[in-house]
Parts: sequence; structure tokens; C-alpha cells
Amino acid sequence: MASANVVTLSSANFDTEVVKSAVPVLVDFWAEWCGPCKMIAPVLDQIADEQTGKVKIAKLNVDDSPDLAGKFGIRAIPTLLIFQGGVVKEQMVGLLSKKDIQKKLAAYLG
Repeated sequence: MASANVVTLSSANFDTEVVKSAVPVLVDFWAEWCGPCKMIAPVLDQIADEQTGKVKIAKLNVDDSPDLAGKFGIRAIPTLLIFQGGVVKEQMVGLLSKKDIQKKLAAYLG
């Protein structure tokens, strides 16, 4: 079960949820058919629940929004991008541990 603290992104809400966000946003580019994407999802749910208000965790299905996947040059999934002030600050590709993700996020948490 996905966390209620994880935002589902689309082309329609990307600017509002990511570009204009007051807090850093970690965007998970994923697809339903991707095994590693399914494995990383519970880790992102945990981080979303633990860091509510400090960071926003969002998911973007690349099959539903190929325009955004193309815009950010997503070639492999899962790809995690950290946005701050609407700008990509960090990119992580592949299945990562919770510790590795938290370490990258720590640099952007005030």
C-alpha cells in the first residue's frame, strides 16, 4: 500500500507539485512493469512518512508521462531526481538502499 504522503505526478500537476514546491522534492520516475521500481517503492513510502513537511516524495509513471521522462533525459528506471527550487540538484539511477537515498537527501534538508 502506497503512503498517503507520496504525491502522484502528471504533466498537469508537475509545475505545482515540483517546480513551485517550498521544500525539496524527490521524484521517482518508474513504471508498473519495472521490478526494481516495485522494490524501491516501500523505501520511498517510509521516507515520505518519516520526512513529512521536510521533503516531498513524488512518483511519475514514465508510461503515462513520456513527455516529462524525455524532458529530464530519463533512460533507465527507477531514476530518482532531487529538485530544489524547481531545479534538478541530484540524480540517482537504479535500486538504492534507504540509507543511500537518505544520505543524498540530507544535503537538501534545512
